[in-house]
Amino acid sequence: MTEQDKADGGPAGEVYDWFVRGLRLLESGNAEAAAALLGHARTAEPGSASILEALARATFDAGRHAEALLLFGELAEASPDNDYARFGLGLSRMRTGDVTGAVEQLALAAAMRPGRSDYQQALREARATLRAREDAGWPPEGPGGWPSTGPGGRAPGGPGSAG
Repeated sequence: MTEQDKADGGPAGEVYDWFVRGLRLLESGNAEAAAALLGHARTAEPGSASILEALARATFDAGRHAEALLLFGELAEASPDNDYARFGLGLSRMRTGDVTGAVEQLALAAAMRPGRSDYQQALREARATLRAREDAGWPPEGPGGWPSTGPGGRAPGGPGSAG
């Protein structure tokens, strides 16, 4: 971090310090502060998948689901075989009203890691929501009307659940 960064109100320390402190904040339940710190880390290291994943988790936990959707989508695009990115993307889509898209992403995550009970549970819940909407004669998407391939986030599995 340069003296100018410090003068501009940026965090003290280096990118790795921000990442570690951000993870600690996330684990202690302070998602908004974690997201802010991890956002600084992401700006400094935009290519880091670890920082992106942590930022997506913190953003989701902070209740900013549409933003988390974009971050998890970016992570899934960069690493299509990342089951946790698919899980976070599915939960984010669910939270933003894209039930069809949520089922698609959660099914991918569950297929990639069939032993993860949290993936299986989230998929069952999303499928049940989709069935209930269909049975009630409602459209599969929520009030926001997100298309199944459009924008669609909860703190995926909670702090420390990746892996």
